[in-house]
Amino acid sequence: MKKLVKNNVNWIGYIDWELEQFHGDDYSIINGSSQNSYLIEEEKTVLIDTVWAPHRFEFIENLKSEIDINKIDYIIVNHGEVDHSGALLDLMKEIPNTPIYCTANAIKSLEGQYGKHNWNFNIVKTGDSLDIGNGKQLVFVEMKMLHWPDSMATYMTGDNILFSNDAFGQHFAVEELFNDKADTCLLNKEAMKYYANILNPFSPLVSKKVDEIVGLNLPIEIIAPSHGAIWRDNPLQIVEKYAAWSKNYQENQITIVYDTMWEGTAKIAHNIGRTISKLAPDTVVKIFNCAKYDKNEIMTEVFKSKAIIVGSPTVGNDVLSSVDGWLHFLKSLKFKNKKAAVFGCYGWSGEGNKVLKERLELAGFQVIDEEIKSEWNPSEEDFSKSEALVSSLIK
Repeated sequence: MKKLVKNNVNWIGYIDWELEQFHGDDYSIINGSSQNSYLIEEEKTVLIDTVWAPHRFEFIENLKSEIDINKIDYIIVNHGEVDHSGALLDLMKEIPNTPIYCTANAIKSLEGQYGKHNWNFNIVKTGDSLDIGNGKQLVFVEMKMLHWPDSMATYMTGDNILFSNDAFGQHFAVEELFNDKADTCLLNKEAMKYYANILNPFSPLVSKKVDEIVGLNLPIEIIAPSHGAIWRDNPLQIVEKYAAWSKNYQENQITIVYDTMWEGTAKIAHNIGRTISKLAPDTVVKIFNCAKYDKNEIMTEVFKSKAIIVGSPTVGNDVLSSVDGWLHFLKSLKFKNKKAAVFGCYGWSGEGNKVLKERLELAGFQVIDEEIKSEWNPSEEDFSKSEALVSSLIK
């Protein structure tokens, strides 16, 4: 069933309440998600994106129940990733000559994934436009690396809708579609999680693209992303958030991340947490065992933090594999302007702290010298070192 967005624009996507993982198992879905496709019916009929392949047949049947698909004049592919293009192959089997408008890189993506079928591709660049009748146009804006090289956004004049694709979205199921109908706290949380775990590595490009979009002075009444809620109530609020998030964002928060073998490292983690609350009572403290807690949720807290403290016991001249894997993911997200400290227990050789420091530095963190390195189980002398560590970290 299509749902009205505005005038002759309808949502015709798929709300996925059961989805639990995305990008393989690399992104956790806690509050559902959606694949948003949009149908424009002016003098020309335009389909903007499709849905993920598991829902392709339901999508096509739904589309057929609403329109004669042979009357689709244009298909816009804002991004070739399979969660946006998964129904395209089967749809094009039925309407093979329909013109597709996309970037040059999107053609590489689509043909690489689905093979070469001599589809009627039309390459567009920033500023190119397509007349859809009734005095309205679609204007294309390349969004390279937000978050793939092929990404773009499409702006509809007259109705002043920005179809922003992955930018400004969230993995969040909102049956009522719009941000003013969603739980605001959950919406903002999921929008930040999406940015921190997917878009943060491209923050310099995000900052430039936000400036470019603002500089176009386009009246934007609705921002319609490819996942999650559609922004119609003060839609530029999410643009303002992206502007802030893209500039080495941090709040007055310190996040402690650890794993432990026989609870010694855990005891140090919680002692450090209490010390932060004592020395800096206005600072928010979050403590996570990375082997037990969702890594994407932890990374969202790291994104908010001005500093992190990471702990692991020494195991086999290294650190626990749970911590090592977490640090690998941390490095890929390219956080900037954040400090770090390390701690851990050891029984014999004690290389764990050294490994933690090296990997945090490789991840772009400014690692302080102060540390807690406890032989066997932490003693009161070890716990007393928390004050020096915390004082150096917050100074």
